[in-house]
Amino acid sequence: MPDQVVASLEGVGRQLGGRWVLRELSLSIGTGERVALLGESGSGKSTLLNLIAGLEAADEGRITVAGQAVDGRYPDASAPLRARHLGFVFQAFHLIPHLGAIENIAVPLLLLGQNRREAFERASELLSRVGLAARGRARPDELSGGEQQRVALARALVHRPALVLADEPTGNLDPASAGRALALLRDETRAAGAALLMVTHSIQAAGICERRLELHEGGLRSA
Repeated sequence: MPDQVVASLEGVGRQLGGRWVLRELSLSIGTGERVALLGESGSGKSTLLNLIAGLEAADEGRITVAGQAVDGRYPDASAPLRARHLGFVFQAFHLIPHLGAIENIAVPLLLLGQNRREAFERASELLSRVGLAARGRARPDELSGGEQQRVALARALVHRPALVLADEPTGNLDPASAGRALALLRDETRAAGAALLMVTHSIQAAGICERRLELHEGGLRSA
């Protein structure tokens, strides 16, 4: 069982377009725990990730990450928390086009002010662990979709975050590439001791998580 709470949501509510998308939602995620978040399109899954990251503001309730309160009314104020404690894996990768793979991975460390040599040593270590040691100088347009996803995963883990937020991380991948990416996400979060909250429609993706929750009518239930 997890011995430390990484993220906590208490009575969280969010209105969009005059209706409650999330209402009185509570959730606790512990160290090293992997949680899959399922639900229909438009049910508020991505909104929930944005609230946890402080990119949107909840209309009610309280959110904490790594012991710090998250207030989405002031996204810039939450930037240090995101930079230090959160890792992001997106469906669309969001790699920086003009940077090579190793540079893309090193970006979170450089933004935290880490020494450039140390940042690139750590990025090189992660690049090797995702099987792309020989592709460090390749720009995103020179990489396959599966390779880009591995770079994005390494970038999400390079600064040893407490919590990784993944939004449909295999949505653009073929089944074989998706399987490899999921195995990598499972193994690397486990090795890093990072908690994982993954939004997905995929039963295959949910299979790497010990806990599966469904977002339904603004609240959570076991899936």
